[in-house]
Formats: sequence, structure tokens, C-alpha cells
Amino acid sequence: MFPQSLPAYMGNLNVAAVGALGFAKELGKKGTVSDITVYDIKKGHDTVSILEPSKYPERISSLYFCVNLADMALVVVDEVNAALGETILMLDCAQVDRGILILRNYVTPDRIAPLIKGTVLANYTHLPDDPIQVRELLLDEAAKVKAHGEGRGVVPIDHHFNVKGVGTVILGLVAKGSVNRHDTLRVLPTDRTALVRSIQKHDDDFEVAYEGDRVGFALKGIEAEELDRGYVLTNDPEVRCVSELEARLDLVKYWQAPIKEGMVLHLGHWMQFLPCRVTAVSGEPRSPQVMLSLERPLIYSPGSRAVLHYLEGGKLRIVGTMDL
Repeated sequence: MFPQSLPAYMGNLNVAAVGALGFAKELGKKGTVSDITVYDIKKGHDTVSILEPSKYPERISSLYFCVNLADMALVVVDEVNAALGETILMLDCAQVDRGILILRNYVTPDRIAPLIKGTVLANYTHLPDDPIQVRELLLDEAAKVKAHGEGRGVVPIDHHFNVKGVGTVILGLVAKGSVNRHDTLRVLPTDRTALVRSIQKHDDDFEVAYEGDRVGFALKGIEAEELDRGYVLTNDPEVRCVSELEARLDLVKYWQAPIKEGMVLHLGHWMQFLPCRVTAVSGEPRSPQVMLSLERPLIYSPGSRAVLHYLEGGKLRIVGTMDL
């Protein structure tokens, strides 16, 4: 049974804070820091996880991970530059269709209108540069989050470490389905399994984690040293693990160079950002069928989406999207 003060469900809203970095620290309490900095807001049973790409624009993977994990975006615009264009493109590729736009430093709506036309950002809400107003709107959105996530659970790992007296702990986000305490999960891409000893969300213990929850699991049956970022915990038999992949690549409209055999791309999916080599290309130039050979196994659920990147692309490093 849950303690009287603990709800059976605590919904969480994941927000990518992109554009001008630094705004998120005005909104919440600083949490874990890596190439993603997490800021947490908690009011009663409502929680918001704000994800800031702390290594962007140097590392486009930092931006990808934040956007990929997001239910909603907070875009702060101080200037119109290449990084803003790349950020808009990433949000559109990842289909983050809910968001807030804050224009500062005399940037006007008509200045960014051509950039966001035809993208998911065209429907974002414009707000003034007021952290209190933004925080209240995010908490209102978090209050609307209900328990969801039918079926078996999928949890890509972000962090993993050993805690004295507890054992192996992972931090991650439930990408789909739900996970119960005492579930036994496969640890992909390995052939190992692990038992979920306990589930924490925002420092409270729970019996179940649902889709969209940022979680900490204490695991039994595997050591932290055996894990890596991007590994996936799941009891869903449909989740696949492959070293080669053939699929159609939909190029973004700004990408002009042809996709050629031998190109080295990076495939972003869940918490994976994997180097891969193009081994075959056929079909239409704007939506070619490509064969990819992956440096490490790709873990994915059929029907999900990947974003392809070309790190040598200069100001345009996003190539396109691929339905897996």
C-alpha cells in the first residue's frame, strides 16, 4: 500500500528548454548535469522536468537528446542565427508539437515567422520574458498529465551508477508502456536480465512507472559497470536489436547534398546516438531507400522514428528522419 501522503500516480511533463540557454535556471531546482542539465519543478503532485542541452551547439547530440525526451518545448530566442535554425529543424523532425516561444533582445514575431512557417513551432504559444508566468503555465500543463502507457514498458538508460547499500541504480525515462516494481526486464543489447527492486520519481517511491515518467530504478541482477547510456530495459518482446538497418530516409528540405555510399551518419533514437555507415542507396533522391551498417547495435521499437545527423555538415547537421 502507498503511504497516505503519496499519490498512486504522479504525472510528469518533460520540457526541452532550447534556444538561449540559461532561462531554465530561473524556473526550477537544478538536478542531474551531463550534456543534459535537468531542472525540476514540483507543486503538490504535479512535476515538470526541464531539459537543457548544456553542450549545444558544440554537440548536436546534446540538443537531440533533450528534444527527443520532450513532451513540450520552451524556445527562448535572443537572436536569429544558424543555431536557432538547427533547433527549429530538430523540434520539427522530432514532432514536438506543443511549445512556448519567448522572443527577447528586440526579436519580433515577423522576424522569425519565415523560419517557423510550416513547422510545429507555428502553433507554439507566445509568452513574455517572465519566468513566473512560464512556470505557472508549465505546472498547469503538468496537472493535465494522466497515467498513460498501455502494455509492456521500455526504459532507455540515461545514467547508471552504484549506490552503497542499494546497488545498481539507473536514471531514465519511460519511453512507452509501464513498468511495475518487481518486474524482470531484459537489458538490451546484452542477453542479461535485471529485477526492478524499487522505483523512484522525484525522490518518492512508487509501485508503477508510466510512459513519460522520469524514473530511478534500483536493479538486482546486474552491475552498474555492465551498463551504458543508451541501453534499454524492457519486457516488450517487440523491441528489436539490429546491427544493420534498411529504411527510407526523408531528407529535410534544406539538405541538398546527395546521400552516397560510404557516408558516415549518426542515428539518434531514444538515448542512442550511433555512428553508422551508408552501405547502399536506391530510389528517389529526396527520399532514398538506404542501408545502414551500425557501429553498435540499434535498439528500437517498430513504428518509432529516428533522426539522422551528419556531423561534418557545418551549419546544417540534421539530414532527415527515418521511420523504423
